Amino acid sequence: MSFPWFRLTLVAGGLMSMGYLIMHATVPTPEQTYAALAPDLRRKVDANRAARLAQERVMKQQIDAQISNSEAEKPIWSDPQKQR
Repeated sequence: MSFPWFRLTLVAGGLMSMGYLIMHATVPTPEQTYAALAPDLRRKVDANRAARLAQERVMKQQIDAQISNSEAEKPIWSDPQKQR
């Protein structure tokens, strides 16, 4: 008698599908989670989001400045050290 690979595959796939469907039905979306927050927590989330966007904007400016620099092709550590 051989091992029932086909039936095992169907049962495993069914269990994984059932788990995904239960997760999809019960886990709230990020928008629902944000809407359910207390007003003071929403202000903190908004402040963190604004800080993150400002940091990303600064980083993008630095990347753009590095790209536009003509010496950007060589690494920083390639410069000889200054003599003291």
